[in-house]
Amino acid sequence: MFKSGFVSIIGEPNVGKSTLLNRILKQKVAIVSNKPQTTRNVFSGIYNSDDSQIIFIDTPGIHQAKTKLGEYMSSAALSTVKSVDLVMFLINAYDDALEYNIEILNNLKGIKTPVFLIVNKLDTITDYERLNKAVDIYKNAYEFTGVFGISALNGDNVDLLLLDIKNLLEEGPKFYPDGEISDRPETFLIQEFIREKILEFTHEEVPHSVMVYLESYKNKKKIVEILATIVVERKSQKGIIIGKAGSMLKRIGSAARIDIEALLGAKVYLELFCKVEENWRNREFYLKTYGYKEETE
Repeated sequence: MFKSGFVSIIGEPNVGKSTLLNRILKQKVAIVSNKPQTTRNVFSGIYNSDDSQIIFIDTPGIHQAKTKLGEYMSSAALSTVKSVDLVMFLINAYDDALEYNIEILNNLKGIKTPVFLIVNKLDTITDYERLNKAVDIYKNAYEFTGVFGISALNGDNVDLLLLDIKNLLEEGPKFYPDGEISDRPETFLIQEFIREKILEFTHEEVPHSVMVYLESYKNKKKIVEILATIVVERKSQKGIIIGKAGSMLKRIGSAARIDIEALLGAKVYLELFCKVEENWRNREFYLKTYGYKEETE
C-alpha cells in the first residue's frame, strides 16, 4: 500500500520547524538561523520513500505582527491547517507552557484535522518534571492525536515520528515526480540561501529588513551565473550589508555560493548588489513585487 498526504508544520518563531523539515528530508531545503521569523513564506518539502510520499509544509512562525509582512506571515501559517491531512504543532522543550501557544491552539479548535504536539529540542533539557507539567497544560487545552518528544537538530526520535505519520495517512497517489524536493523553484531556494547568510552574519534590525531577489540566472555549460539584489530599508543598513571595501557582501556571497553549488550540483558564479527601498515591509506594492501576493488580496 502506497500512502501520501500533506502535513503542516506550525508553531511560534524559532521553534525548529525548518530544522525538522531538513532533518526529515535529509537535505537542506529550508533556511535556518537562531533569529526569529527566519521563514517568511509557506513552502513545501517533499519526502519520498518506497511506500510513501509526504509533502511537509514549512510555515512562518506565528507571532504578534508589527508590520504588514508580519501579518501575512502569521495568517499564511494558520491558513494551512484546514487543507492538510495532519498538523504538527511544535513547542520548545525548555519553555514552560506559554500563553501565546495556548492562543494558537485556540485558533485550531473547530478544525477536523488531526494535530500532533511535537516537543522539540529535547536534547536541551534535564528537568523532565517541569516539561511534563508544561505538556499537561497543553494537553488540557487541546485534544491532540499524539504527543512526541524529539530533537530535530540531532535527529532523536524523528524516524519514529515519521512512522507514526505514515500510519496516520491514507492510501494515495504521488503528487510530485521522483526527485522533486520542493514545490518551489531552485531560484526561490537560492534567494533564501543568500538571505540565510545575511541572517547569520548581521544583527539587530538588519536581518528582518532584508529581502533578496534574482536579477538573472544563466545556466551555462560549465557554470551557473547568478546576479542577485539584496533589498534593505535604510542607507545605514546598506552600509552594513556592503561592509568595509565590500567585505561583508563578499562574505555573504562566498558562504551562500557553497550551499547553492550543493543544491545545483554545479559550479556557481554569484554576484550580489544592494539597494534601498524605504519601509518596504509595510508597502503593499513591494510585498506583491517580492512574492507576498496574498497581502494584497
